[in-house]
Amino acid sequence: MRYSFSAIKDKSELVFAQKYNINASYKDLCAVCDAIRYMRSSDALALVEKVANKETPVLYRRHSKHLGARHELGGRKGRYPSKAAKEVRDVLINAISNASNKAMDGDEMVVVHASANKTRIERRYPSKGTIAWGRGTYGRSATMHSDIEYAKIEIGLADAANPKLTGNMKYFIKKKIVKHSNAVVPQKPKAKEPKKSKKTTEAIEHKKEEPKTRAVESSVPETTENKESKTV
Repeated sequence: MRYSFSAIKDKSELVFAQKYNINASYKDLCAVCDAIRYMRSSDALALVEKVANKETPVLYRRHSKHLGARHELGGRKGRYPSKAAKEVRDVLINAISNASNKAMDGDEMVVVHASANKTRIERRYPSKGTIAWGRGTYGRSATMHSDIEYAKIEIGLADAANPKLTGNMKYFIKKKIVKHSNAVVPQKPKAKEPKKSKKTTEAIEHKKEEPKTRAVESSVPETTENKESKTV
């Protein structure tokens, strides 16, 4: 089986799974794949389950012209593609099981590759006696058709500590693991320093500008006797 993932040439340390001829919108499948990419497989499976149950929305970076803004996504556009999430969930479970067959821990691996593409289109016509109204000049025209678009899904898993991963992969993997992990302890906010008034700041600056005074020696005029005693 051929896969579109080409970032790592050696596929021995990777685990793949795919599914063809899916009767679902490839645009929704792409949005779900974008959501789980670079996540830990266990976290990705939990996210896909929530999306399938319509508990959390998915961000649409593209194809979001007539979508509404979601407060869960920070005001960005999203949707609940439950049908596409179920298809991605099946492929992800298959990839995790393939990892266990290779003696790998599939739950701790990272989704390095997740993509969806349109494969083929089938033309569909209505039944023979159906006639479309309002299309032609005289009220009747050729029969209408509604096509079926089939898609495919590809998912690849890898170890997060794999040295062959690219720099961008390592960056996004760390970012998503920290975001979805519960072990991260939030840092305490720093204590605010008391505000200084203008008078105190002006006084401090004035002191800094003043030159340091040295101890002045006693200025006693030297007489001729003192000079002679010094020379002797």
